[in-house]
Amino acid sequence: MDKVLIRQLAIETVIGIYEWEKKLHQTLLIDLDMAWDNRLAAASDEYEHALCYETVSNRLTALITEKPIELIETVAEMIAQCLQDEFNVPWVKVVVMKPGAVPHAASVGVEIERGRI
Repeated sequence: MDKVLIRQLAIETVIGIYEWEKKLHQTLLIDLDMAWDNRLAAASDEYEHALCYETVSNRLTALITEKPIELIETVAEMIAQCLQDEFNVPWVKVVVMKPGAVPHAASVGVEIERGRI
């Protein structure tokens, strides 16, 4: 199975359950593994056959910043749903990390997989 990867996509957004969190922007770090058949893109060397990581990154940034969200679990599900619905990605692994959310931990996060390989 081929994959397209995005690592540590930094998205500044309003995220959290506490009132003080709802008044500031925090950084989420997103890692994506997206199933994609890269053979046609590789053989033709044509952009139209590739899963464009810039387009994906821009869309996810817009999605996650359009309104405040309380949970990183919600962020992960939104990302997976968007990738499957809008980009026809058959399988995705999404990791959402929230640096600095817990004292004495560099980061906390969730990981989900959706779809079929």
